Amino acid sequence: MLIVVALGGNALRRHGESISAETQRLNVRAAAASLAELIGAGHRLVVTHGNGPQVGLLALQAAAQKPDEAYPLDTLGAETEGMIGYLIEQELENALPDGPKVATLLTQVEVDPNDLAFRNPTKPVGPVYEKDEAERLAAARGWSVAPEGDKSRRVVPSPAPKHIPDVDIIRILLDANVVVICAGGGGISVVRRADGSLVGVQAVIDKDRTANLLAQEIGADVLLLLTDVDAVYLDWGKPSQKAIGRATPTEMRQRDFAAGSMGPKVDAAATFAALTGGIAGIGRLDQALAIFDGSAGTQIDQDVDELIAR
Repeated sequence: MLIVVALGGNALRRHGESISAETQRLNVRAAAASLAELIGAGHRLVVTHGNGPQVGLLALQAAAQKPDEAYPLDTLGAETEGMIGYLIEQELENALPDGPKVATLLTQVEVDPNDLAFRNPTKPVGPVYEKDEAERLAAARGWSVAPEGDKSRRVVPSPAPKHIPDVDIIRILLDANVVVICAGGGGISVVRRADGSLVGVQAVIDKDRTANLLAQEIGADVLLLLTDVDAVYLDWGKPSQKAIGRATPTEMRQRDFAAGSMGPKVDAAATFAALTGGIAGIGRLDQALAIFDGSAGTQIDQDVDELIAR
C-alpha cells in the first residue's frame, strides 16, 4: 500500500529537550527505525514532518545577528525542509541499507491569496519578546503580534493548502520506487500570480492539513499522523478518559478535541478517510506498523460499524 506518514514535532525534539543537531539526529534515528518497519513490510512511503522548533531557531539566530537582513518565512521553510529532510533521508538509508532509494524534495504548497486567514494572523512563529519590544518590531517590520503569557510573539496567517504544484515530481519518484520526503512544515507557502508564476508568501500552513492534501493528491491508501500520544482519547485528562481504537469520520467529527493539539490531526484524518475511503491512523511515532495494523493507536475508517474503545 501507499502510505503518507506525517511525523510530529517529537520526531526531532521531545518536550524539554534542546534543539541541538545531535539531539535532532538521535530522535530522527528512532523515527527512521519505525518507518523502516513499514517499508520492510512491503509498503511504499511518502514522509512529511513538522518544522516549528527549527524555524524558531533560525528566526532567533537571525534576530541575534542581523535582524534587518533576516530571510522571509518561505525561505526559512525551505531551509528547514532541507535540513530535516537530510536527517530523515540519511537515517532511513542507514536503517535499510538494502532498501529503496530515498529523496528529499523541497515542496511548494499553493494557497489562495484571498484566504480569510490573511486577514486574521493566528500562527505564532519565532522568538518571544517583551511587549514593548514586540510592538516596536511590529511597527518597524509590519508584523502582527499577539500576547503569549505576559510577553508577545509574532503571528502570521495560516491559510488552507490548495494544491501541491510539485505533485507530479512526487509521482515520478514513487514510480521509480523512491521513498519521498516532502512538504515538511506544511510546505513552502506560495501564491499564483496573474501570469501563472508562483511567489512565496509570509504564512505557515498547518502540517496536518498539508499531509491530508498530499495523501489525497497522490492517491494514498493510508494516512498516518504520528505524534507523542498513543491514541486519540475521549474525555482526555479526566478520570473517565479512554482511548479510541476505531471510529468513523462522522463519529470523530461529532466530538470535541483540543484545537491546539489533537483537533487538527483528527480533522485531517477524518477528512482523508471521508473523501477517499482510505484509512487514517493517529498514534505514537514508534508504533507506526501497529497503528497501520489496527493493534495500536486510533484508526478512522468509513467501514467501522461503531466507535470501538481500547
